[in-house]
Amino acid sequence: MNKSEEISAKTARVVNLLAAKNLGGVLVSLQPNFSWLTAGGANGIDLSREAGAGALLVRNDGKCFVLANRIEMPRLLSEELAGEDFEPVEFSWEEEKASSTFLSDRARSLLSNGALLGSDIAIGSEVMLVESELAHCRYELTRSEIERLRLIAGDAARAVAKLARTLVPGETEREIARRVADALAVHDLHLVVNLVAADERIQKYRHPLPTDCRWKKIVMIVVCVRRGGLIASFTHIVASGAISDDLRRRTLAAARVNAQLMAATLPVTSGADLYQLAARTYAAEGFENEERLHHQGGATGYRTRDWIAHPASTERVQVNQAFAWNPSVTGTKVEETCIAFADGVEVLTATPDWPQIPIRINDREYLSPDILVL
Repeated sequence: MNKSEEISAKTARVVNLLAAKNLGGVLVSLQPNFSWLTAGGANGIDLSREAGAGALLVRNDGKCFVLANRIEMPRLLSEELAGEDFEPVEFSWEEEKASSTFLSDRARSLLSNGALLGSDIAIGSEVMLVESELAHCRYELTRSEIERLRLIAGDAARAVAKLARTLVPGETEREIARRVADALAVHDLHLVVNLVAADERIQKYRHPLPTDCRWKKIVMIVVCVRRGGLIASFTHIVASGAISDDLRRRTLAAARVNAQLMAATLPVTSGADLYQLAARTYAAEGFENEERLHHQGGATGYRTRDWIAHPASTERVQVNQAFAWNPSVTGTKVEETCIAFADGVEVLTATPDWPQIPIRINDREYLSPDILVL
């Protein structure tokens, strides 16, 4: 499937959504949705904002437009949408800033008289918010997206594994975070999450922003990396010498939770069922209620998590959907990114140069990252 075919297939999904919601068109402004619909394009200029610079409009007849001011339009057409069938609708940045409804008004002018407009961001009471429905359009990855995610995950995992072997006790968490970012940038991989914890900070915090703390015995690196909109997530832990029996026991327990989750990541399994499975496995491993200290992960793709497994979750696993499970037992964690196929998952972030913990369930082996002992 080439880029044009991928965009056409995704446009068809959106048109079906429009029919179901009785809409004349939908504005796509959020950066994850723009990347998804354009097969890897980017409208993100100011990354502190969810909405990008420039929006797409998909009409219910399948016609596609790109709406952007004259600052952004030349780059979008030449670099993000080159050769693709998006009709440009350009305007001045002054017009855009003069009215909070300018973009939606311009989009409505391209629809049939009286047709309702949808949007993936809230832009007024007259425009229907359909971000949740658009997210469901993203869940099933195309063949070309799966191949791109395999490459992203492999490039990222190998880069971090190579870097990890060069770490020296005494480096600060901030120094390590910077080195991780540099190692990934070489492969055009950009961090959306970059966490580092040394020694006792691993036990204290599930989301450890890097500090000037210097590592002595154990350091944990947590990354979510993006390229072309798609995101891969994983966690690596490095030890400067032999690890304790207690840390080994805790890491093995987290790996068993991870294996159970991966084995159960099958089409139509619910997020609630996956959460309960994790809770039962923690208890069986001697770490009851550990699931209450941090979420277990969930569906991924163009967001770090599209949905997270929790007791009230009604979301269900889709065929060809990406997942990143991240079970943790206080003081340790395992995390990989995988794809849910009809017959089971494929782990994308496991590499031969990183130690693995194999867990066998129903005659199938599931791999979780072990601690690398330098």
